[in-house]
Amino acid sequence: MTRVLAFGSPYLLGFDHFERMAERLAKAGAESYPPYNIEQTSENDFRITLAVAGFAPGDLSVSVEDNQLVIRGKQAEDAARSYLHRGIAARQFQRSFVLADGMEVAGADLENGLLSLRLVRRRPEPKVRTIAINAGVQE
Repeated sequence: MTRVLAFGSPYLLGFDHFERMAERLAKAGAESYPPYNIEQTSENDFRITLAVAGFAPGDLSVSVEDNQLVIRGKQAEDAARSYLHRGIAARQFQRSFVLADGMEVAGADLENGLLSLRLVRRRPEPKVRTIAINAGVQE
């Protein structure tokens, strides 16, 4: 059976993870809450800021799962409160960002209802590796 190759070229071996990344991007593009900004603060530094008014640090989690930055928020319901009008959203959310290889989350801060994540792009050292060629009997 012939397999359809990603990107249509037999020379792109092992790049099937790009296909999975494109699927993740399509799913992440459908999310709209909470609103966010992405800034480039220097050549290799970035900041993602999410508007998370009403969320305490314990209501939020930030993780990196397989090159995907995932921010989750869930507030506990306060049964003691009785609202006449509730216009401030208290819903749970999950916001995802696909990170390139070498991108690292350097830290997170919550201030004035804004969650700021600092990202750093690490430049890998170029590697050259010589492969030995065996002659004779093949296993």
